[in-house]
Formats: sequence, C-alpha cells, structure tokens
Amino acid sequence: MSPEQLRAFCLSFNAAVEEFPFGPQASVFKVLGKMFALSHLDGDPLTVNLKCDPDDAVRLRGEYEGLVVPGWHMNKRHWNTVSAGELPDRVVRELVEDSYDLVVAGLPRAERLRLDRG
Repeated sequence: MSPEQLRAFCLSFNAAVEEFPFGPQASVFKVLGKMFALSHLDGDPLTVNLKCDPDDAVRLRGEYEGLVVPGWHMNKRHWNTVSAGELPDRVVRELVEDSYDLVVAGLPRAERLRLDRG
C-alpha cells in the first residue's frame, strides 16, 4: 500500500478527517475527534499505528511477526504499529477498518447514531 492509498482509505470512512497535532510529518486520522490511525506517510518503511482489540493485537503480532508490532509511543495493549508498505493491501485495509470500528464503538450513542445518518 502506498502512502497516497493509505491516506485515501483512512479518509474514506464516514466523518474521518486528517489532522496534524504532532507536526506536519505525522498524519492523525480521527472520527469525531477520536484517533483511529497515526502515520508518518513519508516514512520508509511506511507504518501506521492502529487501535486493536487486546486479544487480536497479540494474535496479529504472532501471525505477522515483525510486520505487526506493539504500538510505537502508544498503549501497547490497545495499539499496533503495522508495516503498511509490506503487508498485503487487503490485510492493511481490514486492520484500518477494525481500528475505525473500535473507535466508533466507543463513541457515545448519540454520536454513533449521527454517524449512521451521515
């Protein structure tokens, strides 16, 4: 997956926005103010931090050893750093979607309903 593809996919979700609270090099993708992805899109290799169910996080780290690792500078129980440029696009898309869905599931009911109507 290229940086452009990763950005476009992250922004394809309902109410997703890109912000730069950590400087111009760090793209933070949020839904209703909550982060679901963080990436240095010009990084080599291309990586992205994604939220993950704790049990799935451990499983993915074993399944994709070296390509999915505990989240860099994140809560390592809930975040993974994913080598987006090295994993199959299908896998990266699934992990980004899972991250978005986890964040949305944690939003207040009224905000989730607002997203459904959007």
